[in-house]
Parts: sequence; structure tokens; C-alpha cells
Amino acid sequence: MVLVDPFPEKFNTRSMKIVDISMDLHNHKSSAVQKLALTQIGLIFLLFSVIDSANYKKSSNYTFAKSAANMSINPVVISSSVKQTATVIFLHGLGDSGNGWAEAMTQIRQPYMKVICPSASPMPVSLNQGFRMPSWFDLFTLDESGPEDENGIKEAAKLVHSLIDREIETSNVPSSRIALGGFSQGGALALYSAFTYNKPLAGVMALSCWIPLHKTFPAAALSNKDMPIIQCHGDCDPIVPLKWGQLTASILKSFAKHTELKTYRGLMHSSSDMELKDLKKFLETVLPSV
Repeated sequence: MVLVDPFPEKFNTRSMKIVDISMDLHNHKSSAVQKLALTQIGLIFLLFSVIDSANYKKSSNYTFAKSAANMSINPVVISSSVKQTATVIFLHGLGDSGNGWAEAMTQIRQPYMKVICPSASPMPVSLNQGFRMPSWFDLFTLDESGPEDENGIKEAAKLVHSLIDREIETSNVPSSRIALGGFSQGGALALYSAFTYNKPLAGVMALSCWIPLHKTFPAAALSNKDMPIIQCHGDCDPIVPLKWGQLTASILKSFAKHTELKTYRGLMHSSSDMELKDLKKFLETVLPSV
């Protein structure tokens, strides 16, 4: 994967004014898929870098299905290798694509699990001075008490709901055998979508993220209050600080029955082999073989 910083200027952390463009991407290290540590490109970068589209997976293990109108790239669909009895839908972070997490999901899923990794459409992101990049909704600030794109978050959740409904209809898999997951902005959307979906889900994997529109909870949680949730967060994350994950965990515990926050020492806005092992175990628990 080629990483490029198109705007080398720094940003002012005091005013939270963004003057460089970066994104949530990850690369390969040895045989494991890991998120690229910010130290490798400098702590001054806010989100990460642009995608080298030539790195998209084209192997026979990947098939592409039609996506919703405002998903710019058809989702990566990793078919089960035996009879499908479960589905995992994983949402990427800001600036990434479904291709970015496909290999990691392949490593942690069971043979009976189908994996869907959709891609967000490019849109202007206010946090990055209106620069267009794949994003599920707009981001205005890094302040946890700052304004949020309420309409955009709710519309994005409707997209996720429609993706779940389509999977139920086409694959004949019940909603209770479908798990959601996501990294960073994608993890935030996965949480919000699960609690506002009107059918039971198997669980949620929320990586390095936060719960959007947190002031509206617990009232906004219409369903899935008893589904298992695993939060994973690095204790050195400079992009979405651990305190956001802890705040989210506190909010979730006020109404959700089965939540767990796992922290990883020295991990930045990234993933790790240990985290992937924990996610694999989680999926085996919430989506056991039938």
C-alpha cells in the first residue's frame, strides 16, 4: 500500500483546526493485518493517508455485489466456504474502503460466515476543510461535546439497516445470526445502527471508536440492548483517545446488558494481532456453528 501525505502542513491541536488531510487506513506487517501506527508517519497526522487503489484485492476469494446508490465502491463480499449460517458486516474508517478490512475479516471469520465490507461514498469532510474522502457521515470537530452530523448519522444508519435487510432476504440468514463491526468512524456507525435497528442482532465489534449522538442515549436505543458488544481500544490512541472509549463504555453500561471494553497497551489508532484474536473469539461466541 502506498501512503501519501498530500498536505504536509501541521494542524493546531489547541484549536482543532485541521490543515492536513489523512485517513483511517491499515497495512500488512508480516502475515498479519495491522493498522498503521501513527509513529510511522508522524504523530502530527490526524487521520491517515490516501488509498492506493492498485492495492485492492482482486483474488478469487473476493466477489463484488451491487451496493446502495451512495456507496461509491461495491462492497467486498467474502463468501462462506461451507453452507452459510451467519454473516458479518464490517464498516471501515474515514478515508478507507471495504477492501481495507477484507483480509483481516477473512482471518477471523469461521468457514460458515459470509463477510460483507461495504464502502462509503466520497463526501466533503468539515474536519478536513471540506476535502472529499470516503466517509459515512460528516465530522465537525474532535471535541467530544462538539456538534455532530445528526442527519448524516441517521441516514448512514438507514443504509446499514437496508444492507442487513437485504442480507436477510437474499441469504435467508436471520438477523440474530448477523453481527456488525467497524473501526473508528465505522465502529461508531455500527454501534448506532445496531441500537436503532428493529430486529435482534448477534453482536457488535466496536474498534477504536465512540458512540455517536451520545447525549440521546439511552432513549435512542430502540432495540438490541441485550446483544453482546466488544469494544477494543488502544491506550495510546491520539486520534480517538481512550477516554472516548471509556465514556462510550460508561454510556453503554447504563442500558446495555452485555458490554466489554478491552484495552491494548501501547496501541495507537490501530489494530493488532492480539485484538484480532479477541475478535475471532468473540465471533465464535456470538455466532457459533449450528
